[in-house]
Amino acid sequence: MTDQYIVKKCLLEIFKKNGYLEVDRLTQRDFDHISQRIEDNTGTLISGITIKRLLNGEFSRLPQIATLDAISRYLGYHNWQEYKALFRDKEENQLAKEDTIDTENPVQKASSLTNKRFRLAVVMCLVIGVTAVLGFIQFSEKKPFANVDRATLSARTNTNNDIPNTVVFTYNVDEVQADSFFIQQSWDRNRRVRISKNNYTLTDIYYEPGYHIAKLIANDSVIRTIDINIPTDRWFFFAKDNPSSKPDYIYTSQIIHDGMLNITEDDLLNSHIDIYKEKEYLYTYFPGKMHVDGDNYILKVRIRVKEVKKNSCPYLMPEIFCQRYTMFFTSTLKGCSSESMVQFGEHFISGKETDLASLGFDVTHWMDLEVRVKDKQAVIRINNKDVFATSYKTTSKLLTGIGFISNGLCEIDFIELKGLNGDIVYTNTFDSNVH
Repeated sequence: MTDQYIVKKCLLEIFKKNGYLEVDRLTQRDFDHISQRIEDNTGTLISGITIKRLLNGEFSRLPQIATLDAISRYLGYHNWQEYKALFRDKEENQLAKEDTIDTENPVQKASSLTNKRFRLAVVMCLVIGVTAVLGFIQFSEKKPFANVDRATLSARTNTNNDIPNTVVFTYNVDEVQADSFFIQQSWDRNRRVRISKNNYTLTDIYYEPGYHIAKLIANDSVIRTIDINIPTDRWFFFAKDNPSSKPDYIYTSQIIHDGMLNITEDDLLNSHIDIYKEKEYLYTYFPGKMHVDGDNYILKVRIRVKEVKKNSCPYLMPEIFCQRYTMFFTSTLKGCSSESMVQFGEHFISGKETDLASLGFDVTHWMDLEVRVKDKQAVIRINNKDVFATSYKTTSKLLTGIGFISNGLCEIDFIELKGLNGDIVYTNTFDSNVH
C-alpha cells in the first residue's frame, strides 16, 4: 500500500464529497473548483493542476506536509498522519473481514488460519512502523509559522478604469516566521508572485476587470486578504483559450447593431483573434458603484449565441459577480448537459454528477433568462418557466458586475440587473449606441 495510493484515495473522498463520482471525466475547471473548496475550508492553497497531478499519481516524492495536512483536514482529520494511520487500519480490517473460513473444508480452514496469523503479524508490523514514523515526524517536522498577526497588506491601483491595470501592493512580513511568502492576485494560483522579507512593495498587472481578492501567503497558508476592485463602467470584451490563460482583448468602435449588444467576426479579425481556434468569448460589465445586495436581486436578459466556429455543444454561461462569490449557470443542448454547471454562493453543482438537463436549450435561438435570488434562495427561469432552484448559506455580499461567457458571440437584446428593492445595477434595451 503505497503513499501514492493513499493520497489518491484521500482525493477521491474529497471529490466524492463534492458530488464528483466519475473522476475520469473531470475538467480543469472541476480541479480548480476543488482547489477553491480546500482553500475555503483549510486556508491552504493547492492549485488545480497540483490536485490533478496528485490524483493521477504523477509524483515520485510525497508533497509538502502542509498539502497533505490540508487534504486530510478537509475530510475532518487532524493531519495527514492521522488520516494515513486510520486509512491503513481500515484497509487491514477490510482484508480481515474478507478472510473467511470455510468450516466444511479442514484443509481450507488450516490454510485460512495460517493466512490470518500471517496478516495479523503484518498488521502488528504496520502499527509499529506507523508509530515509529509518527514519532520521527513529530520530532523532525518544522515548527508551524508564527507572528502572522504582525503581517500587513494594502494595495492601490495606478489608474481608475484602465485594462490592463497595475496594482501596487504594500506589505510587511519581516516579523513573520515562515519559509516562503507570496502574493496571489486572485483565485488563479498561476498569478502567484514570491516576495521576501525586507522588501515592502510589489507591483503586479491585472489583465481582466472585476472584483478580485488578493492574498498574502506564508508557506501554503493565507494570512491576509485584501479586496481589489477594477471596474470598467462600460462593456469590455475579450477571448481566452481557457479559464487560466491571459485574455486577448477585442476592440470595437461600435457595440450596438440593430438594437442588440454584440460584436462581430470582423471585430475578432481586426483584434487578431484566431476564429478557427476553439475559444471562449467573454462580455463583462463592472460598474464603479456597488450598492445592491448580492443575496437579493433579479437578473433578466434576452439573449442568443451566434457561432464563430462550428461546435457540437454551443453553450452560454451568464455570470453575476459578487464581492465573495460568482454566481453562474451553463445552458447548452440537452445532449450536452453533462458539461453544464451551476454555482450560487458556496454551492457548486456539476452536470457530471447531477442531472442538469432542465437547463438544456439551443442557445443559438432567442432565450428569455431570469435569475432571482431572495434570501440565498435561487431560481432560474428560461422562457418564462422555472427550470432550476437551489440555495446556499454563505453571503455573497454586494453585486459587483455582470458577464456572459460562450464559445460563440452573444447577441443581447435586453438586460436588467437590479436589487429586489428596485435599486438598479444595470439596465439597457440597446436602442442606441451607448455603452
